[in-house]
Amino acid sequence: MSARSLEALNRLEAVDLFRQAKSVSLYHALPGEVETTAFIAQWAKAKTIFLPAVEGNNLSLHPYKGTHTLRSGAFGIMEPEREESFPAEQIDLIILPGIAFDRQCNRLGRGKGYYDRLLTTLPVPKIGLCFDFQLLDEIPVEPFDIPMDMVVTDKESIESWKR
Repeated sequence: MSARSLEALNRLEAVDLFRQAKSVSLYHALPGEVETTAFIAQWAKAKTIFLPAVEGNNLSLHPYKGTHTLRSGAFGIMEPEREESFPAEQIDLIILPGIAFDRQCNRLGRGKGYYDRLLTTLPVPKIGLCFDFQLLDEIPVEPFDIPMDMVVTDKESIESWKR
């Protein structure tokens, strides 16, 4: 794991939203994103972890039950085995990657809208996780883009309600 990823994850662990959450949706990183593989395995001992899986044009979330249950899915991202659906109320917090974020807690994804569609069905706090160089003063926002409640980088944390 890179030192930058470790710094970002250490900062995330210090956030009250993360510490208080009993169940957290995380992600397996693509190149250029904060590396989360070891973090997922570590926190799965103390929290219920959910991971996304691509299903057509949408993301679904499934419980993480160990590396032996993962498979390479869409875009080569490791995804959990599909299980029966679960109530969205089971998730306390979602952590999202992005190409870039801004100081108003907006997120720039990869352009397919997977997370934006998922977030319309998941009324939980949202934390964007990225490297400092991915945090910009402002990014372009579309009407369907859903802002984060907080952005955590390897250098700082920005809370939307404290802007």
